[in-house]
Amino acid sequence: MSPASARHPRAVKPSQLLTMLLAFLLLAGASGILTAGLVMPAVGAVGTVTTASTDLFEDLPSELAIPEPSQQSVMLAADGSPLATFFAENRIVVGLDQIAEPMRHAVVAVEDRRFYEHKGIDPDGMARAAVNNLAGGPLEGASTLTQQYVKNVLIEAGRVSGDDAAIAEATETSLGRKLREARLAIALEERVSKDQILEGYLNIAQFGPSVWGVEAAARHYYNKSAAELSVAEAALLAGITQSPAKWDPVRNPDNAQHRRDVVLGTMLDQGYIDQAQYDEAVALPVADMLNVQTTPNGCAAAGTAAYFCEYVVKDLLNNESFGKDITERRQRLTRGGLIIHTTLDPAKQQAAYDSVVASVPVNDRSGIKMALSSVEPGTGKILAMAQNTNFGATTPEDPNATMLNLNVGKSHGGGLGFQSGSSFKVFTLIEWLETGHSLNDRVLSTKKVFPRASWDISCAPEHKADYNNATNIDGMPTSRTMSVLEATRQSVNLTFIEMANQMDMCAIIDNAERMGLTQGDGSPLMPNPAAVLGTNTVTPLAQAAAFATLAAGGNFCTPVAITKVTDRDGAEVPAPPATCTQVLEPDVVNGVNHALQQVVSNRSLATGRSAVLPGRPAAGKTGTANEDAHAWFVGYTPQLAAAVWMGHSQGDKSMMDAVIDGRYNQWVFGGSYPAETWQAYMARSLQGAPVERFPDARSRVIFGERLAVPAVAGRSLDAARAILEDRGFRVRVGGAVSSDLPAGSVVVTWPEAGARVTPGTTVVLSPSSGPAPEPPPAPTPDGGSPPPAEAVPAASPPAQ
Repeated sequence: MSPASARHPRAVKPSQLLTMLLAFLLLAGASGILTAGLVMPAVGAVGTVTTASTDLFEDLPSELAIPEPSQQSVMLAADGSPLATFFAENRIVVGLDQIAEPMRHAVVAVEDRRFYEHKGIDPDGMARAAVNNLAGGPLEGASTLTQQYVKNVLIEAGRVSGDDAAIAEATETSLGRKLREARLAIALEERVSKDQILEGYLNIAQFGPSVWGVEAAARHYYNKSAAELSVAEAALLAGITQSPAKWDPVRNPDNAQHRRDVVLGTMLDQGYIDQAQYDEAVALPVADMLNVQTTPNGCAAAGTAAYFCEYVVKDLLNNESFGKDITERRQRLTRGGLIIHTTLDPAKQQAAYDSVVASVPVNDRSGIKMALSSVEPGTGKILAMAQNTNFGATTPEDPNATMLNLNVGKSHGGGLGFQSGSSFKVFTLIEWLETGHSLNDRVLSTKKVFPRASWDISCAPEHKADYNNATNIDGMPTSRTMSVLEATRQSVNLTFIEMANQMDMCAIIDNAERMGLTQGDGSPLMPNPAAVLGTNTVTPLAQAAAFATLAAGGNFCTPVAITKVTDRDGAEVPAPPATCTQVLEPDVVNGVNHALQQVVSNRSLATGRSAVLPGRPAAGKTGTANEDAHAWFVGYTPQLAAAVWMGHSQGDKSMMDAVIDGRYNQWVFGGSYPAETWQAYMARSLQGAPVERFPDARSRVIFGERLAVPAVAGRSLDAARAILEDRGFRVRVGGAVSSDLPAGSVVVTWPEAGARVTPGTTVVLSPSSGPAPEPPPAPTPDGGSPPPAEAVPAASPPAQ
């Protein structure tokens, strides 16, 4: 020994002292020198063990309460294809039989060669580590694989429970921690098998900077399952756990290759592989082994369905049956190993996205946005949800990227909604038919002044107001009166205001709310006069669900995105339920459908002609807000409903004179881009589907109650007029006709007497002009005149 060494003995580091003390205590305990009663108080004296750790292993009658480690949850589309993955730790738990034998051997060889011999702790290993440490060799920890598993379980329990103290206690450098791990390892080995411990370790250990468990690691580094791992692949993974960052083969391939070869040498020394296997494995460059696949965390991986994915997440986080609070619900999502089955139809989703961006491309210079929601009538299943923005945070490269879902309200990641424009007229039409009116009723279509006192708003009279500023569309030919059917087809504003003015606005609003509409923030719709023309802000999804009610015969179904959620054991987890309620009478629905089919037709002035589906009945309604700030088309067939909105996502900014995809538009209205987009989506989505027709509307709904035209022939014009008007008919006098009846008497009516027509029908009266004049005398055969009248023999008198 040198003088210097003699004067300054080698210092013992705290970690080395800890190893010496632990080795002594455990060796002594194993030799019977110390009883459990002596060792256990020592554990308690080190410090109080937190609830998050002790509850895992104590007070259980037969087995230790080892929780399942956190694992990723997966969201699936309706066809079973994956949409997104969610995790706090990227882990996929598998059974030992699903892990290749070389992987099991590699971990045992490098982490705990005496794993199958010891009972949780390895006194020989501890002594060897203590001697090595005291001798100045590389620091050895001497923890068995069982102890490492215990440590990982305690850390994981702290993470799951959010107990930072438990995590700190499980990772502190102290004698207490080592003793606690040792005690729990011994207890664990008394109650579970070695294979169970190995399986648990392989599922919980960290195998990379962001990968936990061997299955996720195999998929990440090699794009294969743990069951398919080769000797070289297994050795590479087994080497990572000692220091996941240092031995990461992606960032530190040289380090990782060195570590892999160490593991392979250990496997060779312990007889797990032969020389040929070793030589073959070490000859492989790490770079040639890798096929790295990154698992995105969250909805960004869902591509065009990212906004739907976020809707599903919000649905779960808003669901009280999913957890007591949002923290617990989020933990369940990111750690619970859930399989979330959704309603999304991938083919329809792609059709929706393609149709939207074909109309208004992503990042179009106009700044105009478009969104489409589609639901299945009769179930409420959300089949598609698309918009022309990229999902994510705004960046300099993509300044229009957004997390805001334009299809939904604030509760599900959206905003306040958008003014619905004339699409809201549908709810006035429903009330018109519910109150006994018909589609053939004629209503004033030019009246512009509607005083405050004329409105009936029973539920909120404070919303009464003068409404004198509405007009019809410039250039729209409008007669003084028109039928409700015509007004619906042409979307005539003043006709619908007149209709609403004759009814209770609260009943109109109630129709909309029964069909699922609220404002985007969830607040009730406002029943003010302007609401008739769509001033309330609503969302595309709510509009699609409301109109789907008409497609389903009046059966409203709340939109539903989730069909089933199962946990890691396959047990079902409560999910937001779908509820359907009959809210409209079928007769009323059939009448509305009759009218809205004329909107989607090639009839004169039909506003939805761009939405026509050749060979397939469809119904719908256009909507355009003031100054073309928002434009809608909402429509449906019996099998499918969809709503399309377009506008600026911030505020009510006019789209007049917009250049969209390089095309100048003086106006933008519901019958243009939205109707075209709806048509493209529906045509593609329904391709190959059977053609279904809507039930026919009853005659009374179309024409109203029919009355027989009274028989008034022979009566004076004034008397006939009085009779007809008293029965509710309009009267017009037509041209006179010759008749034996006295001049001025009614000869005939049109419609004729007895014909059944609707009240208010105009009956044309044809008055008598008296007997027809005598025809001129016929010439005689010789060309002379006929004999004088007095020369003609008189007719015989009638028989008495």
